[in-house]
Amino acid sequence: MRKQTMNRDWIATARTLSEALPYLQRYTGAIVVIKLGGHAMGSDEGMELFARDVVLMRQVGVNPVIVHGGGPMINAMLEKLGIQSTFVGGKRVTDAATMDVVEMVLSGRVNKRIVQAINGQGGRAVGLSGKDAGLITCTRTDPALGLVGTPSEVDPAILHTMFEAGMIPVIAPLGAGDAGETFNINGDTVAGAIASALKADRLLLLTDVEGVKNAEGEVLTALSADQIREMTAEGIIAGGMIPKTETALAAIEGGVRGVVILDGRVPNAVLLELYTEHGAGSLIREEI
Repeated sequence: MRKQTMNRDWIATARTLSEALPYLQRYTGAIVVIKLGGHAMGSDEGMELFARDVVLMRQVGVNPVIVHGGGPMINAMLEKLGIQSTFVGGKRVTDAATMDVVEMVLSGRVNKRIVQAINGQGGRAVGLSGKDAGLITCTRTDPALGLVGTPSEVDPAILHTMFEAGMIPVIAPLGAGDAGETFNINGDTVAGAIASALKADRLLLLTDVEGVKNAEGEVLTALSADQIREMTAEGIIAGGMIPKTETALAAIEGGVRGVVILDGRVPNAVLLELYTEHGAGSLIREEI
């Protein structure tokens, strides 16, 4: 039964929806690739909120593509199965036994959990990996690391077919070599490669930080590719932010219009970024 009184919260909600109209129009028909990781993957509540946002995006005409990681889940399963890992230069060597676990966890448990969450909110998500329909072909990154791959070719035909059918692709970061071997790929790298192949309007990298910060620790809402390079050379961008910004630069060079590094812990972060004036993270473009 509808309430007969009106309060300020309802009026604010109506105003927010009205102000979102230009952005809803702006992204109708756009392709948005989202790299899911961090808090949203570890929390049932975070997963539910994320799934609802993705379904809403599809409902208003956006073509979302989800790429996910799963490092902590892989680590937990390796430990449970008693499989010992070796490391070279701080990076895990992916031997055949480890690869079996990686594929089981990424294409099985993690991928299907995301698919189920989206479908549970009324979406039509389909899980796949880079091995499906020749989506991602890989070369070996470093022989010393075993079955770790770098994308050499991306064929997004299956993704366009899914867009036309109103489906939401959910992609595990695996690929196939020329000899048919399976490779484990960094999730951010996969997201960037797919965004480039699709010439996506946006690549959203969800992390557990607010965005790119300057020397004073302030989050920068907009940066050019040259600024990213300068801040990296000066040591302002360091540590775990370097691979994120490297992915952003590669995606922009590959034809992506803009890359956003944003905090996936913030409720409705994706919607705030796309449909509000202030956004929710650090937008990186060729020029600002």
